[in-house]
Amino acid sequence: MQEGIPLAVNGTLMRGLELNGNLLAVGASFLREDATVPHYRLWTINDRHPAMQRVASGGVAVAVEVWSVPPAGLASVLLAEPPGLCIGKVMLASGEEVLGVLGEAALCEGQREITDFGGWRAYRAASA
Repeated sequence: MQEGIPLAVNGTLMRGLELNGNLLAVGASFLREDATVPHYRLWTINDRHPAMQRVASGGVAVAVEVWSVPPAGLASVLLAEPPGLCIGKVMLASGEEVLGVLGEAALCEGQREITDFGGWRAYRAASA
């Protein structure tokens, strides 16, 4: 059996949220809750999902979940993500670098920044 690829997710792919079924459908398994190093900013994209970007300054630690995704399923998960989201390298607070879901710069233009909430779940809880 081939080992899964660690993937950090910061929005609707997280447990119990709208697109979590996309991870489950490819046989991904939840590993742990974690956080990034404090070098990321977060935007809400039309209040439907977040977009995270790494920045040189002014970032925070963003709450993420780390999942183990079968290599064959990684492309399926990415292709089912909303437009403008992509896979890139994310640095976790532990110093581990893993693949993660990021947002393209153009996607975030003109959208509401929610960095101060520190994560999608906290933003949604505050907005409820």
